[in-house]
Amino acid sequence: MSGKKSSRVSYDPAFFMVDWFTTTNQTMNKSTYFTGQPTFSQLINLIPKDIISGCVEKHASDYYCKKFNTWHHLVSMLFACYGHCHSLREVTSGMRALEGKLKSCSINYFPARSTFSEANAKRDSAVFEMMYFELKKYCDRFFPDSRKIFIVDSTTIKLFQEIFRGSGLSKKNGKRKGGLKVHMAVQDQQLIPSIMNITQAAYNDVTFLKNVTLPMGSTVIMDRGYRDHNLLNQWNDNNIRWVTRTHPNSYITTERSLNVPQADQLAGVTEDSLITLGHPATKVPKVKCRLIKFTSIRKKYFEFITNDLKSSPLEIADLYKRRWKIELLFKRLKQNMPLQYFLGDNQNAIKIQIWCALIADLLLQVVKSRVKRKWAFSNIVSIVRLHLFNYLNLLSFLENPEQARISIDYTSNTQLRLNLSG
Repeated sequence: MSGKKSSRVSYDPAFFMVDWFTTTNQTMNKSTYFTGQPTFSQLINLIPKDIISGCVEKHASDYYCKKFNTWHHLVSMLFACYGHCHSLREVTSGMRALEGKLKSCSINYFPARSTFSEANAKRDSAVFEMMYFELKKYCDRFFPDSRKIFIVDSTTIKLFQEIFRGSGLSKKNGKRKGGLKVHMAVQDQQLIPSIMNITQAAYNDVTFLKNVTLPMGSTVIMDRGYRDHNLLNQWNDNNIRWVTRTHPNSYITTERSLNVPQADQLAGVTEDSLITLGHPATKVPKVKCRLIKFTSIRKKYFEFITNDLKSSPLEIADLYKRRWKIELLFKRLKQNMPLQYFLGDNQNAIKIQIWCALIADLLLQVVKSRVKRKWAFSNIVSIVRLHLFNYLNLLSFLENPEQARISIDYTSNTQLRLNLSG
């Protein structure tokens, strides 16, 4: 027995540990865009903490609050927006499961559903409204200057309960869905709400513009629903240019026809004249303006009215065409933000979710503006949702995603070496 060689394997711990680390470093998946914080934390860190503390102090939103303060509330709502959560249970359970990865967001308390629901109902939505506009003011440096061109319109969000008084006629059974109306004024090149108000869907659009103060020398592009002769005359006095369409019920008196250039006629302009809005026999204020009749390439007929007497008719038609950009904004918000399922059944909770959705949209717009590569907004939303808590450097990945491959070295000998004793 003593002459035979032993087949036992001698185990050298020190040698094994060194060889294991060498082997692991050669074969472990290495992302070229690894970072120390999850994608969600990188988005949250775009928010200056002094802005949040100033809003909280002004509205006293943390008064009588022990643990679930306004910052925790904001981060929880942004988690719901980026994660496309449709219920309170998804938000609370999802955040508890990711407790370790949320420490970089200064989150040290995870509420129960009842606490979250109570905060949505009782914490005033005005603090989140102020947060949005302060963040918008801070982030304006990332966006191009729009030269004071404002596009005004509104969109309706339908609700399954009569929380906000809906618009339109009721059904045959006397029932109708509730709804809210979001009024917006956005700058031409930014397509981010600069002025916004949330009302019941039954409110008229004109009530929004009555409380809006625009800078002198600016331009307002709006649909024909904003018909207020007093407001139009006020804008004329304040040197504010406005462009809109004629309303079917408007009474028009033609004062003088203007000459239409040949190039504008070929482009679709059929008439250019000076008019007076308002019936002469009534006490309705009269508005002196300009009427332009235009037929598009698709044979659609338009009648534009404006107080701009210097620009050519085709320039006025091209200016009004910019109004359709705000429809892209409405589409972007409704498709990419959770505005179909709300986390509360009261007006305050719904307003909080809308303001937080706008904050989430604003942060993604900042990310998009800081990346030179052109991305569709929906693609950025998908990447953020898929890598919300992966340690991926978001800006570097979006700049050059082709280089974010995972490298594995298959050429080296990765087999574990065993030292056999004879």
